[in-house]
Amino acid sequence: MTTLRIAVPNKGSLSVPSEQLLSAAGYQVHRANRELMIDDTRNGVAFFFLRPRDIALYVGSGTLDAGITGRDLLIDADTGAEEVMELGYSASTFRFAARPDEMRAVEDLRGKRVATSYPGLVGQYLARHGVEARLVRLDGAVETSVQLGIADAVADVVETGTSLRNSGLAVFGDPILRSQAVLVRRPDLDETAANAIERVHRRLKGVLIARQYVMIDFDCPADVREAACALTPGIESPTVSPLAREGWVAVRSLVPRDRAPLVMDELWDVGARAILVTPLESSRI
Repeated sequence: MTTLRIAVPNKGSLSVPSEQLLSAAGYQVHRANRELMIDDTRNGVAFFFLRPRDIALYVGSGTLDAGITGRDLLIDADTGAEEVMELGYSASTFRFAARPDEMRAVEDLRGKRVATSYPGLVGQYLARHGVEARLVRLDGAVETSVQLGIADAVADVVETGTSLRNSGLAVFGDPILRSQAVLVRRPDLDETAANAIERVHRRLKGVLIARQYVMIDFDCPADVREAACALTPGIESPTVSPLAREGWVAVRSLVPRDRAPLVMDELWDVGARAILVTPLESSRI
């Protein structure tokens, strides 16, 4: 079996949810002593725990086959690594900010100094909009750069905007990027490795879909089955089985997790009983 080499974030907001997702997908990623590498021989994968910012470099250069990183870090590195799928966590939004009323659109940055920890990402965005600006690279705390006089504006992750306001800044223009965790792969995989990555993709997708749904089971009189099934159409269709109690059927179906309480109420109102909801661990749909 070909051993895939996959990078996993070793710290930060990407680390814990990435390990949880891989574990739910059946991979051995638990590190008892914070190991830097785990060889999951059962699944034919070797996991390497690296700084999130370095993962796109290792994957894009072909040193590793795939990895989990942020879309922002992937674009900023610009190494040729390819995004395979979104993973649905560690969401962030990148925005420009400056002193209130000084700038209103990206065009106002022409000839200005822009402080950022993501010069690759921001440089690409400015180039697409035909704006030439001087990028000032900082490792962190970019919001203080305007106050300290080394930049005219900043480009950074914005969550609540509190730190920007505390530094006397206000966001302007459209978002630069909406980022989240993504699975990436090297661009030159051979067929065997590409098929192995597709297997990883299916496993992770199965977990992510399972997190969106729950299994609902209930009994109902046969004469209200149509109304009950209309409330629980499932992916293909509900499973309906006769009960030993004459005139009753058992129904099983998938429903969106966030709608489950409402669906239970609606099923009760049409006459369903013994309504049970079960969480899912994984799926192939």
